[in-house]
Amino acid sequence: MKSLMIRQCVYYTGILVCFFSITGCKDYLDREPLDAIPNERYWKNTEQLEMAMTAIFSRVKAKNTVDMENMGENTMWPSTNQYKDIGSGVFPVTQPTVNDEWRNMYRDIRESNTFLANYRTAAETSPGANELLAAEVRVLRALAYSFVVSFWGDVPLVLRPLELGDEEVYGERTPREEVVDFILADLDSAAAILSPTIPTGNRLGRINKGAALALKARIALAEGRYDVAEEAAKAVMDLGVYRLYSNGNPATSYWELFTNAGKLANGRNQETILARLHLMDIIMHNLSREIQVPDQSARFVPTRSLVDSYLCTDGLPINKSPMYQDSTYESIFRNRDPRMTQTILVPGDTWGGRYDGRPINENDNPSVFMRPKFNQDGRGCMTTTGYYYKKYVTPSAVGLVGRDDNDIHLIRYAEVLLTYAEARFEQGKLTQEDLDRSINLLRDRVGMVHMDLGFMAANGLDVRTEIRRERRVELALEGQRYFDVRRWKEGERLAAPIEGVKATWFPELSRGSFRISPEGYLQAQWNRRFEDPKNYLWPIPQPQLDRNPKLGQNPGW
Repeated sequence: MKSLMIRQCVYYTGILVCFFSITGCKDYLDREPLDAIPNERYWKNTEQLEMAMTAIFSRVKAKNTVDMENMGENTMWPSTNQYKDIGSGVFPVTQPTVNDEWRNMYRDIRESNTFLANYRTAAETSPGANELLAAEVRVLRALAYSFVVSFWGDVPLVLRPLELGDEEVYGERTPREEVVDFILADLDSAAAILSPTIPTGNRLGRINKGAALALKARIALAEGRYDVAEEAAKAVMDLGVYRLYSNGNPATSYWELFTNAGKLANGRNQETILARLHLMDIIMHNLSREIQVPDQSARFVPTRSLVDSYLCTDGLPINKSPMYQDSTYESIFRNRDPRMTQTILVPGDTWGGRYDGRPINENDNPSVFMRPKFNQDGRGCMTTTGYYYKKYVTPSAVGLVGRDDNDIHLIRYAEVLLTYAEARFEQGKLTQEDLDRSINLLRDRVGMVHMDLGFMAANGLDVRTEIRRERRVELALEGQRYFDVRRWKEGERLAAPIEGVKATWFPELSRGSFRISPEGYLQAQWNRRFEDPKNYLWPIPQPQLDRNPKLGQNPGW
């Protein structure tokens, strides 16, 4: 079966790379000559349009989505990492990643604009085929704009291919509200054309109506347009084609979604709305190894902040529940929201983090995780916080480089349900029925006690806090946390030190150069800051300012 990712791999390395590179602006502002592959020779039929759309889709963030988790306080990258630096607030206007994100997102916007300016000249292989492809491209352009708006606020709104003499090339930024108005309307236009059914067969992984509406819900929620977010989320729910992934076992269903078993190609996943698909030996990623790399430091490690955010199974947070025990490392995993032990490695779990696979003693099984490793000696996976992830990990792939072919989930139905609940609450409309049709479905999947408005009131729990907690634990390691913290104006969370395990659990932490907080927890990073309003937006990249001073700079930079 031909999959979208096969087409991405083949087409993206072919003519479309050449085409887009010579008909667009390298940094949105610079333009190359147009004399190599003129537009009139290319946009001839639906097949060429599909190649162009696939080339644009192939640029969409894949594992990079997970990398962005390092900007939040759920996850810690152990060494120098530009996303980590951005999240910690310690970075200059010359930070390469800041400029790369600008360049990459405007590249996607530029290529989408080129497509939309030319697709009507192509002969159709079937009625409506070209408009369907154009609708998919509109969604991809909206996705790119959603990032630039979140990062920079006011940004240039460019809707057509630019010539060097066009005023827009060196124009001012468009107000954020105007940009958001446009992309929400454009998503409506796309949704009106796209099919509501989940793509299968040769269309596996393609964009449909649900993807357009779910992205609209995400953007509207981020912009505080709660009525629009509610309406869009409800429209996805009412399509009746999505449901949460389950294998029938609450102890493994959530974890399994992020393994090979949860791939869209397997035909059992009706939860993932938008994903980057991967195919063994064709296009793969390296998450398993990066998370549990057996001869270095784990690239992604959970923080104490994330670990402590999981409720106990009685529905209470750890500071209120009599079920919580922290006398040992093992004890903190007991009686917790089952998503915790399906996200974070627990003693007794299978893992791939031992380098040579040889037992230390006759009772040792190197494929079973027992305790964290804090020193880096090349003979096992080191963690800077004392915790490891198991989400997105295939243990058999840990010892190999780039051998993961599981999907990277960009938008899931779970997020739509969370968006619906939050949007209802922020409008003062949330009811128990709303929770039962949204958040409690997520809890049912893992066998967690329901979120109950009466219970929360009786136990002094703040409903907004609990809805936000639910989003955090459900979407951990999916690249959403940094964006959520900023839109909630909780930037102080990003300024707090990154902490890990309690030092008394592991005697070796009392020796050597480990930094321990006054409260007795291992500290992995402490030079963090967050300035309000400065760090709620990124700086306009210096190379872009050098090209176009009219862009201006964001506050505090």
